[in-house]
Amino acid sequence: MVRMEILFLLFSAFVFSSSSVEAGFIGVNYGRVADNLPPPENVVALLKSIGVTNVKLYDADPSVLRALAGSGIEAVVTVPNELLATAATRRNFALAWVQRNVAPYYPSTLVKFVAVGNEVFADPNNLTDFLVPAMRNFHAALARLGLDSAVKVSSPIALTALQTSYPPSAGAFRPDLAEPVMRPMLELLHQTGSYIMVNAYPFFAYEDNTDAISLDYALFQPNSGVVDAGSNLRYYSLLDAQIDAVFAAMSALSYDDIKIVLSETGWPSKGDKKETGAGLANAAAYNGNLVRRILSGNAGTPMRPQADLDIYLFALFNENQKPGPESERNYGLFYPDEQKVYDIAFTLGGDSRGRRRWNENRGRAISPAPSTERVSSTGATWCVANKMAGAVKLQAALDYACGEGGADCRAIQPGAACFHPNTLEAHASYAFNSYYQTQGRASGTCDFNGASLVVYQPPGKFPIV
Repeated sequence: MVRMEILFLLFSAFVFSSSSVEAGFIGVNYGRVADNLPPPENVVALLKSIGVTNVKLYDADPSVLRALAGSGIEAVVTVPNELLATAATRRNFALAWVQRNVAPYYPSTLVKFVAVGNEVFADPNNLTDFLVPAMRNFHAALARLGLDSAVKVSSPIALTALQTSYPPSAGAFRPDLAEPVMRPMLELLHQTGSYIMVNAYPFFAYEDNTDAISLDYALFQPNSGVVDAGSNLRYYSLLDAQIDAVFAAMSALSYDDIKIVLSETGWPSKGDKKETGAGLANAAAYNGNLVRRILSGNAGTPMRPQADLDIYLFALFNENQKPGPESERNYGLFYPDEQKVYDIAFTLGGDSRGRRRWNENRGRAISPAPSTERVSSTGATWCVANKMAGAVKLQAALDYACGEGGADCRAIQPGAACFHPNTLEAHASYAFNSYYQTQGRASGTCDFNGASLVVYQPPGKFPIV
């Protein structure tokens, strides 16, 4: 009786805490550097079918904005880099651009941001000095038209804006950017209630440092973690470290209240021979684990554990006309014929097509209909405990899996073959994987409200089905 009361308390705490967390959203970047993509109307239908409600464009194409009308999908439109010099020096130009590319469509098309340029600091045309004046002029244009409370101005920056990114606590902007550009940009974002947009790709860091960075660390897979000697915080994912380096850089300028939006992140499903780490399984692992983590409300970083995070995955489609190495043409979640490159779910816990749910009805699994969804095209997968979820969530999920969930947990009982290591994480991993395998590895059966992760290599003494 006492054990049942304890389990009930743990379970109630788990459900209550998860329901009080407001998760970030998952968006996608809709790039169109290709000659074989479907028409915008089909793209909007595709986005709605997978539950994506936010899209980022690299222009303000009228056909796309018209297709988005009435869809409920929020959009980021982008001012091309080549227009920044004119927009910075001519306020009427910025006003005319907004009148032509935002005002006629809003609110039927839910434009949420005007991105002023993209990775301007990395542009070879030396446009940095024009960025903040252009941002100010676009904000003034939105304010003049009465749109500034609904449509915000920002500008995606690459991690090359940082002088130091490791350890994360030492994150700092480059000296040529910190005072002349980043401080006034952050002040503008602060005054207008906007966010800073950051493009971050753990793939690039891993590819360049495979001798120092483990693949599991880059893919959100179970790993021993990396300790930041400056803060004594332990990091279990490279993306967290990259994001916290930006937080530290902003904090060094005394801006601690500006939210980060991850405006680009992704992993290529194919690459040249020298592009270590590019591949289908790794792309599915990175994007799938990231999506699950964001939607479960576990998006906080070691430095900002309570922060949520909105992300735009790069990219919606493989784009066959992008220059550069093979990977540049293979970041897409979908082929141009709208078939998935690999399977990941964009909604936590399932949808009307029969995925199982954990996060409703006090954690009980609900199966509306037999699932017809394909199992991951990358081959065998396993479900393991997410140590970042914390002991309360892990214990509640373990109790559910071994009880009502029907997982075979005999092997982790005292004296049984898999009792050791006798840790909550090890026992939870065993139980989660048993449940996942018996459910046919269907999408949505390895989430437990963020207490678990899908991995793509066998992690140890697990029930393999």
